[in-house]
Amino acid sequence: MMDIIELKKKCSDMRKDIINMTADAASGHPGGSLSAVEIMAALFYTQMRIDPKNPDKEDRDRFVLSKGHAAPCYYAVLGEMGFFDKSEFKNFRQLHSILQGHPDAKKVPGIDASTGSLGQGISIAVGMALGAKAQKKDTKVYTLLGDGELQEGQVWEACMAAANYRLDNLTIIIDNNGLQIDGSNDQVMSLGDLHSKFKAFGFHVLELPDGNNLEEVLAAYSLSTMEGKPKCILAHTVKGKGISFMENQVGWHGKAPSEDERQLALKELEG
Repeated sequence: MMDIIELKKKCSDMRKDIINMTADAASGHPGGSLSAVEIMAALFYTQMRIDPKNPDKEDRDRFVLSKGHAAPCYYAVLGEMGFFDKSEFKNFRQLHSILQGHPDAKKVPGIDASTGSLGQGISIAVGMALGAKAQKKDTKVYTLLGDGELQEGQVWEACMAAANYRLDNLTIIIDNNGLQIDGSNDQVMSLGDLHSKFKAFGFHVLELPDGNNLEEVLAAYSLSTMEGKPKCILAHTVKGKGISFMENQVGWHGKAPSEDERQLALKELEG
């Protein structure tokens, strides 16, 4: 298993990949991709039963990026792990590229579900977990949601189903960075007490004060799921994490860095 120093280096590499992808394309969603780096790196490198050389292996674990616009982070971890050649990064969001603005399971090795319409990803993940239970497989299913995505009613229908069917093979992770495309969550539609809500919906809830702290993230993943209960990791993160001029700035939700901003960002990450 990769040690913490190597994993932190991978997080830095992933952030560079995100910046370069979005800058090359002059398009994309860097803010919510950067906030999810530690969540994704820790999950893929230390938790999931997956094989880059055999991405369709039947007994693999499954992952669904419910916040599909954070595709640059997803592509970064898959590329760094060797699911596809990193030269593909330069084609991000280009016509006929495998790396489109949202994940396409038909085109990209390692992607288990095509996502983009918010709320649908967690529903797919619940179906995967339920299917694994029905087939008596030990498959673990993970899904990453944005906090703004929780304003979708379909999310809560999926959560009710996950608890009803006692899907203790399902872990949902909330990238709770506090910002969405139109402003802060509180300005758009307050989410209230998420910890209490998920607990009331029947989840075993783990709340991370700093979801960009690798040690905290790894500790949350390592804790066993309670029997008969799906797990929710509520991770408080920073939008644009790692780039000083992007951090906690709502404008970077869906805006790509210019060439000058790319160079500033890469210099910070090198430092």
